[in-house]
Amino acid sequence: MSATKPFAIDKWLVYEAYQAVKANAGSAGVDKESIGDFEKDLKGNLYKIWNRMSSGSYFPPPVKAVAIPKKNGGERILGVPTVADRVAQTVVKRVIEPGMEAKFLPDSYGYRPGRSALDAVGVTRERCWKYSWVLEFDIKGLFDNIDHALLEKALEKHVECEWAMLYIRRWLTAPLQQADGTRVERTRGTPQGGVVSPVLANLFLHYTFDVWMTKHYPDNPWCRYADDGLVHCRTEQEAQALMAALDARFAQCALQMHPDKTKIVYCKDGSRKGRYPVTQFDFLGYTFRPRVVKNSKRNSLFVSFTPAVSNKALTAMRATTRKLSYRNRTELSLADISRLHNPILRGWLAYYGRFYRSAMYPVFRHFNKTLVAWAMRKYRRLKGHKIRASRFLEQLSEKKPYLFVHWQKGMAGAFA
Repeated sequence: MSATKPFAIDKWLVYEAYQAVKANAGSAGVDKESIGDFEKDLKGNLYKIWNRMSSGSYFPPPVKAVAIPKKNGGERILGVPTVADRVAQTVVKRVIEPGMEAKFLPDSYGYRPGRSALDAVGVTRERCWKYSWVLEFDIKGLFDNIDHALLEKALEKHVECEWAMLYIRRWLTAPLQQADGTRVERTRGTPQGGVVSPVLANLFLHYTFDVWMTKHYPDNPWCRYADDGLVHCRTEQEAQALMAALDARFAQCALQMHPDKTKIVYCKDGSRKGRYPVTQFDFLGYTFRPRVVKNSKRNSLFVSFTPAVSNKALTAMRATTRKLSYRNRTELSLADISRLHNPILRGWLAYYGRFYRSAMYPVFRHFNKTLVAWAMRKYRRLKGHKIRASRFLEQLSEKKPYLFVHWQKGMAGAFA
């Protein structure tokens, strides 16, 4: 360290941060500089970041406001930092995250290394079998409403690095620049889209919810993925009391439960009797509800409260296939379509096919029908002959199942 460089920051850390930013891709910020533009003077740009962060003179530029549509309507505002700022944020994230990870609780799954949404779905499935009731909650506008004073108290407990704290404070108050160029000053929240924001949000909810639940309701298992959470209860009355207590707790921390996305659910199955208005909920792209499943050991059927891909996710997947418009792309061969779409199908199957895989059939059938439409346009002998085109592809799926992942998995399904 020196008078001009009061903070000792390893240059290699800055380079590793850049590699992580490049791997995550992402669009340009307010300076309109893409990753490709940034790389034109990579050495100089990385040196500039290191030099300014080491001297304490790094000030983040405004965050670019980008509106993206929500699945249930409306818009969500993302804050997109510049490429250089994403590198700087990644440097700080890599310094502060290990210490926080050591303190975070095992039932917090969102934005954490080594934990996934599928882990959260799996543990929730098992708990729904053990507990008859679930309180499902969603925090309204979490990233926009985090109280800076409360967050700083939490940060002071976990972040000993002086320069990391300095830059976190600056990021928290960096203005949001809208499409027309106007800037909005920020006194609360942390931009959804920032590299360091998920870590900060998890820290805030660690004290707002995770630790509080463990202290006051140790007998009620819970699971949280970012701002979506579940608490398992034994009775409806217990769930109602807990919802009231949690509502008050969030208000205490300047947050609010989403009124439309928070509900109490009865985990109805073959052995749980009684009629209740709400017997299903959505969590991380899965719908939990009563379903007929097979007991392979006894070779019998029974009703279980279990997850399968949600209708919203099915609709989104079909929309993706439609948007790619393969049916009109007659310049492509089937091998070309396989190369382009197989990675997408593989990703869908890996995530949404983990539990109750047969619920994925509508997606695969829709894609197969897209191939039928493509074949009818591609080959003159199949034009206007839907049944013939369907048989052609069905026979091909048997001869060359390696072409598409669902053909390989014995899930080719119907073509007509």
